[in-house]
Amino acid sequence: MTADLSRFARGRRRSSGNSAVRISISFTGRAPSYGAIAGVVATMTIVCSAFSAPEDLPDHLRDRGHGVPASIFGTYLAPGELAIYPYAAYFRDHDLEYNPHKLGYDENREHRGRYRASAMQLWIGYGVSSRLAVEVETALIDATLDKASDDHSQLPDRLHQSGFTDLEGQVRLRVLEEAMHRPELFAFAEITAPSQRRKRLIGDREWDLKPGLGVARGFSWGTFTVKSSVEYTRDDSSLNIGETTLEYLRRLTPSIRLFAGIEGGEGGAPDEWELDTGIQVRASRSIFVKVDNAVALSSKAMDWAPSAGLMFRFDTTGR
Repeated sequence: MTADLSRFARGRRRSSGNSAVRISISFTGRAPSYGAIAGVVATMTIVCSAFSAPEDLPDHLRDRGHGVPASIFGTYLAPGELAIYPYAAYFRDHDLEYNPHKLGYDENREHRGRYRASAMQLWIGYGVSSRLAVEVETALIDATLDKASDDHSQLPDRLHQSGFTDLEGQVRLRVLEEAMHRPELFAFAEITAPSQRRKRLIGDREWDLKPGLGVARGFSWGTFTVKSSVEYTRDDSSLNIGETTLEYLRRLTPSIRLFAGIEGGEGGAPDEWELDTGIQVRASRSIFVKVDNAVALSSKAMDWAPSAGLMFRFDTTGR
């Protein structure tokens, strides 16, 4: 199945799909210096204990607390909590599968081309109650696709597009709380509005609605989450299992969380899987440093997609 190029251009919401307001300003197509970011994270781990308040939580909630699971990996929204997450992302693939016809050109067959994209993104989420959270997001992307040597279509040798895209919202609902003999059950619905319809490398031409379900189970040694969505594939006018993820979250200290996950299947493609890893470090009472990295586990997945940013979290209830 041909890759959804606009999804790669827009970046991750990750978690799981292709999900907050993401407002972005693009930067150069070169990969950012993650050595410098790693140094910042290391420094934060030394000082963060000053801002950590121990929580009296049962073992199954030790990693995630009482919040509703958000679309951002390892993030949970408590009632009245406002989370704002601006971050930079970079995408690189040496053999991205594409179809010139889907990009607005003449030839209707698959090719493999070199792809690069960079973005600054902003995610905003809010915990409405102990069971409900909402998100909105958008992004400004700068993406480049180099034409394959066996592609004889009218596609330019290098297709470059940029602009605001990925205007998306989500509703997240906790259906059942985790209990001694059952996992937590949650549901979500992701809606994406059309944007940049003439720029098919980065844009969305149609409205998209992706409902999904997930389960989470906490243990003394970590928390596992499995979730999947349903997608309508316009190519063959059918419903398919969409993005599916298996996630592991571990809180090492009150200020440090580690994340790992396997993600894939977005757009109905069962052959696009990646390994996601990340760390979140509490730098102050309301500021968290977040660094994530994704690498391909299959040939049709994005080769490399790192991201990093600061998450600001505020309690709007005045507690």
